[in-house]
Order: sequence, then C-alpha cells, then structure tokens
Amino acid sequence: MNRKRSLGVVLAVVLCTGLLVGPLPEAAAQAKPEGEMRWALYVTLSPQWFDPAEVIGVLTPFWIMYAMHDAVVKPMPGNHLTPSLAESWTVSPDQRMYEFKLRPNVKFHNGDPFTAEDVKFSFARAKGAKVLQEKVREIVVVDPLRVRFHLAEPWPDFMTFYGTLATSAAWIAPKKYMEQVGLDGFKKAPVGLGPYKFVSNTPGVELVMEAYEGYWRKMPSVKRLVFKSVPETTTRLAMLKRGEVDVAYLLDAPMAADIKNDPSLKLAFSGAIGTFYLAFFEQWEPKSPWADRRVRLAASLALDRKALNEAETLGASRLNGNMVPRTFDFAIPLEPHPYDPAKAKQLLAEAGYPNGFDAGDLHPWPPYASLGESVTNYLAAVGIKTRVRTMERAAFYGALASKKLKGICVCINAVYGNAPSRLAQLVPADGAYAYGADPDIDALYRQQARETDRKKREQMLRQIQQLLYDRVQYPALYDYIWPSGIGPRVEDAALMQIDPYPWSAPLEDVKLRKR
Repeated sequence: MNRKRSLGVVLAVVLCTGLLVGPLPEAAAQAKPEGEMRWALYVTLSPQWFDPAEVIGVLTPFWIMYAMHDAVVKPMPGNHLTPSLAESWTVSPDQRMYEFKLRPNVKFHNGDPFTAEDVKFSFARAKGAKVLQEKVREIVVVDPLRVRFHLAEPWPDFMTFYGTLATSAAWIAPKKYMEQVGLDGFKKAPVGLGPYKFVSNTPGVELVMEAYEGYWRKMPSVKRLVFKSVPETTTRLAMLKRGEVDVAYLLDAPMAADIKNDPSLKLAFSGAIGTFYLAFFEQWEPKSPWADRRVRLAASLALDRKALNEAETLGASRLNGNMVPRTFDFAIPLEPHPYDPAKAKQLLAEAGYPNGFDAGDLHPWPPYASLGESVTNYLAAVGIKTRVRTMERAAFYGALASKKLKGICVCINAVYGNAPSRLAQLVPADGAYAYGADPDIDALYRQQARETDRKKREQMLRQIQQLLYDRVQYPALYDYIWPSGIGPRVEDAALMQIDPYPWSAPLEDVKLRKR
C-alpha cells in the first residue's frame, strides 16, 4: 500500500499489512464471546490507571491499557511497533515530521467515532511523556483520519517513545466524552477503544470488564474478565487452588514448585522486561569505597547469579551482563560476571580493604526483599557488610528520585523501548535516577540522541554499553522472568506473546477451554 502525498519523497512508510497476525476474519463471522476468566493481581488496582494519561514511569497501568484502551502504535506479538489505531505512518525526508493515517470506522465503547482530534488530545495529556512532548513543536489535525507531528529537530527515538511502552502518549482517551464527564466522571465510568469495556470497579477488590464485540482487530474469545487485587502471595495461590481465579501472577519459588507438582494446575513464566542490577549510589564520591572499580567488581563477583536465579525464579530468568535486554534495538550481548568469591576478596585487599568494610544500607527494590537478603549474604561472605532496608514502594520511589538513598541497591530497570530509552533514567547526568555520571559517557549519550545516521548511532550506543560494563557501574544480574499459576479452565493465558511483557496480552487472545 504505497502512497504519495504533498509531503514529497517519503523516507519511510510502515504498513500494517502483514504485521498483524494473519488475515483477520470479520467480527460478525466469529463465535460470540463466552465465559468468565479471573486474574489474581499482586498489587491493588488504582482507578487512576483507567485514564491513559496516568502512566508515569511504571508498567503496571498497562494491565488496564491492553484491556480497555488502544494505541496508535503499540507492542504486539512479533513487533514492538505494530500499527494499531494507525494503519500506517510516514516520515518526511528531513525527519522532522511524522504523519499517521488512522484506521477508519473505529468507535469508542460509547459509540463516539475515533478521530485525529483524540490523538492530539491524548498526546498533550500524557503525564509521563515530558521528554517526548518537549521534542514535538506542533501537532496538526489534517483531517479526521490524518494527524501530523512536527518535531523541533530530528529525533531518532520519536517512535520508540511514542509507539512502545516507554510512555502512554499513543494510548487514546476519548476527547468528547472526557470533556463531557470530567476526570472524576471518567474514572467512575471509563470509556475506551480496547477489546474490553468497563462494567464495574470495587476499589481494592476487583475490576470487571466485558468483551467489546466491535473491537477492530478481532472479537474477544472470553466474554468477561475480572481483575482481582490480591497483594498477599499465599492468598493468590489459595484462590487458584480453589478455582476462584484462573491466573495467579507473581508466585515465589516454593509456591511455583507446589504448582509444578499439582497435575490440575500449570506453571507459566513471563516477564523479561525488568533487569535486576546493582546500583552503587556513592560511586561518584571520591572518598567512598565504591569509587574504586575494584570494589564494585568485587561486589559483582561475590554473587552467584545462577543460584540466585534458581532460588528466586526456578532458573527461568535470563542471565545477562547488560541491563538492556537482548531483544531491544541497539542492545549488545554482554556476559554477566562469573561467581568468583576468591577473586572478590583479592580485589578488596588490593583496594585497601583486606578485612572488608561496612557498606551501610542495601535497598531491595520493593517487593523483592528475598533477593535483597540473598545478595546481602553473598556480599557478607567476601567481607562487604550491609544491612537490608526495605521500604514501601511509594516511599522507595520518592527517596530514589530525590537522590536521598545511600549505600547500594538491588534495583530493577523495566523501561521499555530500545537501548537509549532503557538507559535514559540512569546514564545521563540529568536522568531521573542518576546519582552521578562519567562526563565522557554523558557526552556520548547526548550525542547519540541527536545522531540520525543509524550506523554512527549504533556505534556510539555500543560504546556506551561497553564502557558501563567495563567500569562496572551497574552490574546486571538477570532479566527477571517470574512464575505464575494457571488454572485448569484456561486454554491460553496469552503470556509472553509479547516479548518482553510481563502479563497476559493481547487480552483479546486469551481463551478458556471449551466445555
């Protein structure tokens, strides 16, 4: 489907044809949705997440996005930039303008038509998209099915920040409806474009949704979805065993082993988006032991990553020496440091710490306290003494972003997109979670962000990742893949259809077994 417009010679055209999974039958020819499928989630759902604008730095709101909402472009099976509400897009020769051709005859759950005005409205509202919004000079609605984004200057990461889960700027809220009911009214009765429409929400208990039979991609197979908020792990497992839920997310290793031995249940793994790593908050302070590369390397060599993986995730996680997953664009493969406690002790002695030292607090990223405890034990074995300090999630995020934490962290990076978006919060000096930066790496990062020649940019990004690895600034442990339990009624929970993505998606693809 080639097309030419007054834009002149087009640099790139991305077509939806062939990117979606096979030819799509007409919705009317499909079997009607049937049955009810229930999930036990590990955090309490917030009504704020019903609004696509309220995605700020975390992935969990996408539970709701993939159910009730839809995006201009989004990650789908086999393609992290799948045309969805857009049929295609073009880029101008100077890379300063992106034009999206929208899918016709798409309607919100309340019957209102989807238009380019909704695209413009949703982009401006996205709260977690400041970097992206600052790059866009103007959005022009050409006609109801065409919208143009004019950039202030060429920016090679525009589609990464717009079309992946790095932000929610491409996820659509209904302009007309929101202006009618207001924010509070929308959170009580949200309307979207996704495969499921809102039925009811009992705060702290459950969200109920029903299949939207007019969904453009395909009619969902399951009629009703129920998301239950169940923060306690043992309760999630008990509900699965009693048949009260069909999918129980995020179980610990002993519980996963229990499921493995139960013939009526199935063990499944998902994730791969978050990478655990060590953060040395004081490595840029000259008087800190962590300023010495040998000390940082000793801490990394003290960890038995394979044993940690077995203990935490039954060996399902992917060992990685790079906090950028290998499936991401511009990622380079780096092997994790080996387990070598003898070498770790030798390095500490060479650095002036033959008897080890007191490293203060060790902060495990909530809720992964057990991993933090294990890391503390490994560090202690080579002489690095730490004290585990757990925090509630909101308090931890606040302290981390305000640069108040000291000591070290068993942190996790789950930023979506490509290598530069993954590194954006840590590597540049102005990153949200950056406690410091090496000037040469900081300069390289800023330079690559302006480089439009892909080969030159790739070379810079390879150099950045290699320097981070060689200097042991953020030694990675593994790409986190965690166990979930699947009940006997489920034919397909749609886990890991999108790789990486931690939860069931696309939700129109989940299936129950036929009775």
